[in-house]
Amino acid sequence: MSTAARIAPHLPYLRRFGRALNGTQESGDAYVVALLESFIVDPTSLPRDSDPKITLYQKFIELWNSVDLNHRPTAVDLDTEPSRRSLESITPLPRQAFLLTAVEGFSTAQVAAILGQSAEKVAALLNQAGREIAEQVATDVLIIEDEPLIAMDLESLVTGLGHRVNRMVRTHKEAVAAVRAQPPGLVLADIQLADGSSGIDAVNEILQGINVPVIFITAFPERLLTGDRPEPAFLIAKPFDVNTVRALISQALFFGMKAKLRDGQLPQAN
Repeated sequence: MSTAARIAPHLPYLRRFGRALNGTQESGDAYVVALLESFIVDPTSLPRDSDPKITLYQKFIELWNSVDLNHRPTAVDLDTEPSRRSLESITPLPRQAFLLTAVEGFSTAQVAAILGQSAEKVAALLNQAGREIAEQVATDVLIIEDEPLIAMDLESLVTGLGHRVNRMVRTHKEAVAAVRAQPPGLVLADIQLADGSSGIDAVNEILQGINVPVIFITAFPERLLTGDRPEPAFLIAKPFDVNTVRALISQALFFGMKAKLRDGQLPQAN
């Protein structure tokens, strides 16, 4: 198979990554073009026995990192370009790790291979990205969790990222009342609550009044992952990995994604 045929399926995604990393499609495409030209000059830079997608991103980042300007602080108008502020104000290496996972969907092991770092280093980079994002979008978090120890663990994790926990509640009724008293910027919700009420129902009621990102953290993911639409945007199974929770919090807030169904509702609780 020719080099062109091997890389063609991945180019739209590489262009997306370039746009996110650079802030504009024009700038991102300039790096993609330069990379393709380098393959023409030296076809062996894309070994036949390599994973073309991984190698493509490796070479792209090597090229991007070779430009000194990319490692200097970027001056951005915070009022007219808030989305660029969020992206370009993140330190370059953590920004790369974050975008490779959050936008491109690479695993930690794949990101480690692309960046030439260890898995532990990638986890540290993602944590750093999360902290830097929180500095820009720090928000109030509502935790809906009936197990006190888990609620306290989530509280520590959330505040460690620079956010504030305004309430920790254990029932549907308490959750709805907490939102009415002080609308949060993010909700972390369990499904099965203390009095037998449903976190799904609580979230559905909350989303009728406000648009807010919701991350479900539950021991019963099958109640949401039914294979039928709609399904929640963010779902973590218990026992959870703290790095996964940190990453999803950052993703939810960074992209402004609303944790609601494409049709606006979550599946009803049984």
